[in-house]
Amino acid sequence: MSSPAPVLDLAAIRGDFPLLDQRVNGHPLVYLDSGATSQKPQAVIDAEVAFLTRSNSAVHRGAHTLAAEATELFEDARATVAGFVGARPEQLVWTSGATAGLNLIAYAIGNASIGRGAPASTPFALQHGDEIVVTESEHHANLIPWQELAARTGAVLRHIPVHDDGTLDTDAAAALIGERTRIVAFPHVSNVLGIVNPVAELVALAHAVGALTVLDACQSAPHLPLDLPALGVDLAVFSGHKMLGPYAVGGLYGRSEVLEGLPPFLTGGSMITTVTLDRAQYLPPPQRFEAGTQPVSQAIGLAAAVRYLQGVGMEAVHAHEKALEARMGEGLRSIPGIRLLGDASTGSATGGGSATDGGSATGGGSATGGGSATGGGSATGGGSATGGSGVERVGLWSFDVEGVHAHDVGQILDARGVAVRVGHHCAQPLHRRFGLTASVRASTALYNTPDDVDTFLDALSGVRAFFGAGS
Repeated sequence: MSSPAPVLDLAAIRGDFPLLDQRVNGHPLVYLDSGATSQKPQAVIDAEVAFLTRSNSAVHRGAHTLAAEATELFEDARATVAGFVGARPEQLVWTSGATAGLNLIAYAIGNASIGRGAPASTPFALQHGDEIVVTESEHHANLIPWQELAARTGAVLRHIPVHDDGTLDTDAAAALIGERTRIVAFPHVSNVLGIVNPVAELVALAHAVGALTVLDACQSAPHLPLDLPALGVDLAVFSGHKMLGPYAVGGLYGRSEVLEGLPPFLTGGSMITTVTLDRAQYLPPPQRFEAGTQPVSQAIGLAAAVRYLQGVGMEAVHAHEKALEARMGEGLRSIPGIRLLGDASTGSATGGGSATDGGSATGGGSATGGGSATGGGSATGGGSATGGSGVERVGLWSFDVEGVHAHDVGQILDARGVAVRVGHHCAQPLHRRFGLTASVRASTALYNTPDDVDTFLDALSGVRAFFGAGS
């Protein structure tokens, strides 16, 4: 029997995040928008400042002392961040974020498809009629690059639908993924639903037909223990600013054989060995994919964020956020007129709500009871979950308020000092699947408290009455 995860010292943790110690609109800040961007501990801020004030220099480009020191710090950061996701340093490519990483993958495959990098890149080339499979729950960053790649190569884009409860239709996935499938791209955790997808099952389906797997780990890296090689995915991306780190830095993980076979996307300085006026030879990965000036201070700040998370312990982080998710889910189900996305107990998949842009929304699904969901299960790939709904989740809920537009809900919450996300969360197809154009999303992180959740629920409980949409 495994020992229970340690209880977090929330007072100490919150003291590490200077931004949290403020009032918004006369109320103590309750920050529930970490799914969009997380706050930064002082250690991350200090790490960037220390580099910029003491070691700032171009990396891999100079022989002087500062250049050598900057390069060492930069590569140490790579090793630290790679280790956090179970990878070796040479398997981690620095990017400006997950969106850049996904575009890098798609454009590299596009280059392979026109013969660049052959013969090593030939296994990744797409032909007319080949298929790319995504899911209905994608963030636009893991959808539009594949739309563009399909348009350039003549490939066909297919998608795995979601059930009314937000879970992926794995039977449909098994039927979709076949002999023409070349790429299967999917989120580890939906940024709208908070549901952990069955990675092991999808990877097995893809690899059985020789397809490449691409994982969007943006919403899992900050919240779950993560071992990408153990998950068996071929490629994965994550963003620093969602995991306590700086903006404009992220990671692209790749199995060594995959990175070695892919041709570059961006070209220029720092990714070459020999250049003539007619041709160039490229460095091996990861430098092959790191043309130009790198996000040096940001990478060092991300390494500091990783060390902070490791110091707290990802098992402890996950356990803490599971408890917050259960408390929030139970509270949301108790408020009349709330329809949770990814929770079939609070309304049908196509029931009303904020189905038009602007103004107040009309209609809406009913809010009916339902037991609390406590998530659970392993963070390293799908598995079975424990508790309530049998669905593994992170501390994130999106919902519709009957009769009130999402943006109006957000303004009322903000007036109480509660920061949430409103809109389509860069996932328009998924909202359309649930009959909506916008929803409200509350997302937690390790620095949130049960009191944060209760303040949010209390503020939300009066929204419909304020707009005359119900009690």
